Amino acid sequence: MVTLSLVLLLFSVQWSWSQEDPLLPFSEHLDPELNVRLKWGFDEIQGTILFELTVNTSGWVGFGFSPKGGMTGADIVIGGVGPDGSYFSDRHAGGNAMPEVDQLQNYKLLSLTESNGKTVMKFQRSIDSCDKDDLTITDLPMKLIYAYGQTDDITYHSTQRGTKELNLLKYMPQVTPPNSNFFDVTMVNFTVPAKHTHYHCKVLKAPVFDVKQHIYRIEPVIKNVDLVHHLILYRCPPTVTEELDVECYTTVDAQCMQVVAVWGVGGGAFEFPEVAGLPIGGNVDEFFYRLEVHYNNPTAVEGRLDDSGLRFHYTSELRQHDAGILMTGLAVAPGYAIPPKAKSFLTYGLCDTANIPKVLEAPNDLQVFAVMLHTHLAGRKVRVGHFRGEEQIDLLVVDENYDFEYQEMLNLGKTKTVQLDDKVLVQCTYNTENLDTLTWGGFSTTEEMCLAFLVYYPAMELSVCSSFPDSTALQTAMGASNAQSWLEIMYAKTWNDTTVNEYQQILNSIDQHITVVDTFNNASSYKGTLPDLKVIPPAPCISGCVTKSLALLSLLLCLAVQLVSV
Repeated sequence: MVTLSLVLLLFSVQWSWSQEDPLLPFSEHLDPELNVRLKWGFDEIQGTILFELTVNTSGWVGFGFSPKGGMTGADIVIGGVGPDGSYFSDRHAGGNAMPEVDQLQNYKLLSLTESNGKTVMKFQRSIDSCDKDDLTITDLPMKLIYAYGQTDDITYHSTQRGTKELNLLKYMPQVTPPNSNFFDVTMVNFTVPAKHTHYHCKVLKAPVFDVKQHIYRIEPVIKNVDLVHHLILYRCPPTVTEELDVECYTTVDAQCMQVVAVWGVGGGAFEFPEVAGLPIGGNVDEFFYRLEVHYNNPTAVEGRLDDSGLRFHYTSELRQHDAGILMTGLAVAPGYAIPPKAKSFLTYGLCDTANIPKVLEAPNDLQVFAVMLHTHLAGRKVRVGHFRGEEQIDLLVVDENYDFEYQEMLNLGKTKTVQLDDKVLVQCTYNTENLDTLTWGGFSTTEEMCLAFLVYYPAMELSVCSSFPDSTALQTAMGASNAQSWLEIMYAKTWNDTTVNEYQQILNSIDQHITVVDTFNNASSYKGTLPDLKVIPPAPCISGCVTKSLALLSLLLCLAVQLVSV
């Protein structure tokens, strides 16, 4: 027989979970009068989205999603705090009438309060729809509807209603703060070489500001969409003091490795959250910057001029934190190869933040809020794992359908804390079934990369946190006596499922050189091994009595309550 103590235990477990308050980084007023404010955050790995609705009323409040902006077909929740306590229900509307209560209550109420004429309702649901009465939240703009009353008698809302279209999962606020302006960093009448791949770099000093400004939006300025593959702006160390206009990685420009901004083909503008901005001016106005433009010109067209680059919108209204970008993943260097005839070949790059205190005097945890993933033509998937101690605790971001032609900065939906001593593992999946030769790591479009650019706050003087397989260990494991014989073995090998798998196992098991580099190119490195990355399945949909993250416990709770009531 289920005892009352078990019921109370299950209640306490579920209650403590429901009190957790994930960050809600996004916010919009849904009405022009600013009476209805929605805050939200989401976790695409777990498949959940969290809302907090604040309405200037002491009566009932309603919120939902509508196919066309009206009541018909809408997926709605209604709640409030009445004389007998709080009430909350998941409903659906067939037309302009009182919405019906859903048979399955798939929204989970986390808190509901009323004070000083405001009602605050916090609730969670699945991103994917669980039943026919709920609408799936997509990565396209959706029509959000709201309504409210002045009492707890749920009747016709009169004019206290409205609709607003928002893209909840790819939200870009597009705000323009006071004292805003912009500057461009671009190429100027650059003649694109008639060759497949060319990296061109322009080292220059950014505009000088007497006091610090915050960049709140970065957008591409692309003059030749068929030629420009990606743009990166790096900050240079103090040793770089002259302007340059040269092919990348041929001279002093290679010293400039702290990423400030990044854009990839297919991406658009990137908006920073309200709490952070990229700093410029004040004590950083003496630094030079390097603009790197990757031109992909497979038809070797001649004589094309280009003025592409980046536009930086800035304001003197400073945010709470300085933001920074840390390049993580597999170090871009000669010496690793992806075999041909591989359906799914994995490479890894490991960032161990335990090395950060070895190059910085006062490091801090990274509050990561966005990531840009980057591979070249053979890339099919990118996963970024988060490890604490010896355990994987999360996936920072996952792209299971990576597209070389569509790369953009990915908002995580909420801030994720990477503590000092945590590890970040970037895993890239490649398909080379149609290739007959090795694909080498390198800068060319036909070579490969495996990178994740972490956007975080508060900023540190960091540029790179990456790893690379130990070449001696790799050569020994492949039965080679030196680099030359290893190359001979690699080129002579007959690549098939068996040999690809053997090579995969060797790369996964040998030591890695794990390195952290600061802004001034000081580095700390040690040998380590790769942890095992697991795919974290999304939690199941909330369905009836079964909750999202405590499905089994909640089911037991339902059974316990039923038995006790009998």
